[in-house]
Amino acid sequence: MSRITEIAPDIFRISTFIQELDIQFNQFVVRDEEPLLYHTGMRGLFPLVSEAVAGLIDPNKIRWIGFSHFEADECGALREWQRISPDATAICSLVSKIVSVDDVVAERPARALDDGELLVTGKFRFRFLKTPHVPHAWDAGHLYEENSGTFFSSDLFHQNGDVEPVTSSDIVGRFKEVLIEYQTGPFANYLPYTTKTEQILRRLADLKPKTIASMHGSTFIGDGEAALHDLAQAMKEVLA
Repeated sequence: MSRITEIAPDIFRISTFIQELDIQFNQFVVRDEEPLLYHTGMRGLFPLVSEAVAGLIDPNKIRWIGFSHFEADECGALREWQRISPDATAICSLVSKIVSVDDVVAERPARALDDGELLVTGKFRFRFLKTPHVPHAWDAGHLYEENSGTFFSSDLFHQNGDVEPVTSSDIVGRFKEVLIEYQTGPFANYLPYTTKTEQILRRLADLKPKTIASMHGSTFIGDGEAALHDLAQAMKEVLA
């Protein structure tokens, strides 16, 4: 079953733990005048996730579906969501729209967001930040909700295990453990470290988020600026 946790007012984390992989897959529902779903989950998770979403909002009313980059857990079930949500439009980077999303997983054309563009869904204000290869993939980007200070971090701050929904404790240590473990197996170089990585992470830290909503693992509530600087250092130590 999927577990639902309110991580900020009207922002909900839906988490499904896959024991065989020792990993949580998290989606986020924003309840507003124009409801937003962040991460679709893989197609195989759609029945579980859609049931959980239905406990929070009418899935037919979803207006926006966001994700960081083209990957199964990010947008694999996009077509399934758009078939039950007739007004739902995907939001992503221009590269994602042109190179992959519209042709492979979208029922209808996605809306490409420019770097720094603002999407208002009612009381929430989502700023899109273009972040190529952070966490990974050419088309990557992130959403930051300005009123609540919530940063949707995708694979940044990835933590393995069936961990607690929300924490104020250090999650960078857990993230670093995953990087080290992955470097010794088939998922080596899961996250790239490029000449732009540190610059992009500094820009994200400058947002000073209060809540970091990770795709895998606990949501962090606390000093997001410091956490992002610590994450940058961890990536440099393990990957550079």
